Amino acid sequence: MSRQPLLLNGELCFITFTTTAWIDIFTRPIFKHIMVDSLRYCQQNKGLLLYAWCLMSNHIHMIAKAADGIALNDIIRDMKKFTSKEISTTMEFAQESRKDWIFNMMRFRGKYHPKEIDVKLWKDKYDCLELFSNEVIDQKLNYIHDNPVRAEIVEEAHHYLYSSGKNFAGEKGPLDVILL
Repeated sequence: MSRQPLLLNGELCFITFTTTAWIDIFTRPIFKHIMVDSLRYCQQNKGLLLYAWCLMSNHIHMIAKAADGIALNDIIRDMKKFTSKEISTTMEFAQESRKDWIFNMMRFRGKYHPKEIDVKLWKDKYDCLELFSNEVIDQKLNYIHDNPVRAEIVEEAHHYLYSSGKNFAGEKGPLDVILL
């Protein structure tokens, strides 16, 4: 199995990671809050520098980098590991009509993972594109914030709670971000 390239030099990156089998886990606020809290923790304790983000039902987009001397890969690995365990534990006690189906999907994916893990929420790899120009940064920033608009969840990007759209509209969002 190939590894993601080591991101240690403070590269500004467009990152997407996705749930296994595209499970729509982030349809309930309780699971969205776990993800937002994890992002906040990584900002405050792990060196995640977050510039933009958007959490959709089965994936998250970010523009981010790591503080000097910290590998972005390590932050993402730890975040995926924590959220997977926390969401699995929370789901056991949550009111979730799709609980059995979701657990079956996660257990199936875990069973066939090379490490034979109990449950697997996230796909192993994630997409990472180094942002090398202002034009590309603007393109990815618009893509991130327009995601819930394209999905017809909201009419305007800054109305979507689980993104940095509010921050870029001059409002307070659920997470602090570094404005580009």
